[in-house]
Amino acid sequence: MFKDVIAPIQAWLLSQGRCVGCGKELKEGSASKLKDGTEKITCSCGRIFIHDPKSKKFRRALLEEV
Repeated sequence: MFKDVIAPIQAWLLSQGRCVGCGKELKEGSASKLKDGTEKITCSCGRIFIHDPKSKKFRRALLEEV
């Protein structure tokens, strides 16, 4: 039940380019390029995101990508 409430809020934050934990802009995080053309962004709170510049979307990183 709790996840049903939080998931839409997190999806909205990611669509705005903000961290789901602290709400800061993901542009301000440290970024590094990956082999497949995406960027790995680490927020100041420690959460790791993947940015696809082609589709201009953010998502949480999988355990394999960390």
